[in-house]
Amino acid sequence: MNDYVLGELIDWDRIPDDPIYRLVFPQSGMLSLEQEAALTLAQAAGKAELQAAVRLIRAELNPHPSGQQELNVPTLDGEPVPGLQHKYRETVLHFPAQGQTCHSYCTYCFRWAQFVGDADLRFAASGPEGLTRYLGRHPDVSDVLITGGDPMIMSTERLRGHIEPLLAIDSVRTVRIGTKSVAYWPYRFTTDADADEVLRLFEKVVASGRTLAVMAHFSHPRELETDMARTALARIRGTGAVIYCQAPLIRTVNDDARTWADLWRLELAAGTVPYYQFVERDTGPHEYFKVPLARALEIFQTAYRTLPGLARTVRGPVMSATPGKVAVDGIEDTDTGRYLRLRFLQARDPALVGRPFRAYYSATASWLDELVLDPQTPPDIAAAITVREHADAHA
Repeated sequence: MNDYVLGELIDWDRIPDDPIYRLVFPQSGMLSLEQEAALTLAQAAGKAELQAAVRLIRAELNPHPSGQQELNVPTLDGEPVPGLQHKYRETVLHFPAQGQTCHSYCTYCFRWAQFVGDADLRFAASGPEGLTRYLGRHPDVSDVLITGGDPMIMSTERLRGHIEPLLAIDSVRTVRIGTKSVAYWPYRFTTDADADEVLRLFEKVVASGRTLAVMAHFSHPRELETDMARTALARIRGTGAVIYCQAPLIRTVNDDARTWADLWRLELAAGTVPYYQFVERDTGPHEYFKVPLARALEIFQTAYRTLPGLARTVRGPVMSATPGKVAVDGIEDTDTGRYLRLRFLQARDPALVGRPFRAYYSATASWLDELVLDPQTPPDIAAAITVREHADAHA
């Protein structure tokens, strides 16, 4: 991690209970007792044994959830396109190889496999050539999400090399950049040597008639409370870019309604759009950070009710599961039992988008494949969830 996180965000008088400390420092319990014991034995045996034990544990932590390698990798002329994912019809994800690090690392990160040095686990595109060729064959793609890692770790020159070719493709109408940089290193947009240059690049995208959407990750209100973070957001907005804010619900970090209400109000006050409250994905230290869906719904609804109307753009709790983004909308009590009301916000199959369905209420389930669907679930929805989600979860 960096000096900004250490000096500006962590309250050292509150460790180990400080939420930002828990966000960036690994804690005992993130691995199972069996995994910790295996590491201890391997460390005593030697470096080669330790590396082998680490590889085995990583494989147990579901490094690519929701079919990212099995279902999301697109092909051209029968060959996979490196560094791309295409899950939803309108949106392609692009992973620049030079952007596969971060300014600091979140202990909950669902993309941890990008950082561990194993080429077999990493999505990485050396340049934009594969992306532009793929877009040329798929004019139905209107949105490109540049992600990582964190693409804002790159110099402006490198970032420009991945963005400017998109401006020559008429079908691309939205360029998104997924980043935690405003929270972890706001100097990227204020005082870094090329801060002004990156803002000019943003202005160029907007001037082309496209939407530039900065998908900012804020996990806790404290990340928005510093003068430097607010200045960075104002400078980004000054380019004409739109800032959407999202984060997962993380046990021990932000698992209470007051924290989320404060976070969304600060986002609104900064002129940004509260967008998603995600459910912690079933990867990495999921058992340590997960919050049951019923509890997540309670936290979301309690916070949501306190918000002014303009902040009620936020959607949640949302699972980015194998068949698509599934929102937990509420609890329904009927003569036949108690149910969780669910809905597809996004889906591999566009015909499922917006479709509601139900699952039997569970106080402990924390992911889609732990729920039992209502027998009256439409067949196409049941098939999408049963075949894709369960197969992926137990692969």
